[in-house]
Amino acid sequence: MALTLYHDTYRCTGIAEGASAPEMVLIHGWGLHSLVWDNIIPALLECFQVTVIDLPGFGRSPVPGGEYDLDYLTEKVLAVAPANAIWMGWSLGGMIAMNAAIHFPQRVTGLITVAATPKFISDERWQLALDPKVLAHFRELLSEDWEGTLIRFLALQCKDSITIKQDIRFLKEAMFFYGRPSIKALRCGLDVFRDIDLLDGLAKIAVPTLHVLGEKDNLVPVGISQEITSYQSNAQLAVIKGASHVPFLSEPEIFIAAIMDFIVEHKFA
Repeated sequence: MALTLYHDTYRCTGIAEGASAPEMVLIHGWGLHSLVWDNIIPALLECFQVTVIDLPGFGRSPVPGGEYDLDYLTEKVLAVAPANAIWMGWSLGGMIAMNAAIHFPQRVTGLITVAATPKFISDERWQLALDPKVLAHFRELLSEDWEGTLIRFLALQCKDSITIKQDIRFLKEAMFFYGRPSIKALRCGLDVFRDIDLLDGLAKIAVPTLHVLGEKDNLVPVGISQEITSYQSNAQLAVIKGASHVPFLSEPEIFIAAIMDFIVEHKFA
């Protein structure tokens, strides 16, 4: 029996009855699940029909027994996503959305990434990224104390945010809302971070694209805003001041305003 991801679709609230609302897919990041989007969904529903998805091994989705890599994750999201939609992904979810836009352009009408990067670890081509030794050490810690490591990672996502205390509180409460995440999903998710390199694929993305970054993000440095346009010249950028890795939590109104400006400009709604 094939694994099917948990997903739910919320009907648009802002379009006249009988009208067909455009579709949007939301994809969460590592260690969490679709509940992370709850605070901004009401604003998105004013223009869109919104589908939320729990990635394999997180939230209400089962974990696979075999391969667990970026292509697998993309394939499973495609299996439950609307036929044509704007894809918005946060962190790992943004990488999945980028991968879908590169390889399955007929399914993605628009791309919005949130605190995401085409390459998570640094090398000569992409220097504004995490040191691979840091990620390797983090993976070792995960095997020794997965819960403590996960909580530390969530704290790092919120570090330096102007709303750090409330952001950490929300993420901690959400983390175990549907039970513990799969250890395999946590471990393999870190391997996706280690292996991902979508730099050359960015130029193939033809759909309107918005990359949203946090000014104080400690995982995806805001400095990539200049680098990413050298690979994807048609992409738009929005930097949320005072926000770290979770800008839709710390500055939801500014975040939604940036999203809606992009939506209106490209006549998605």
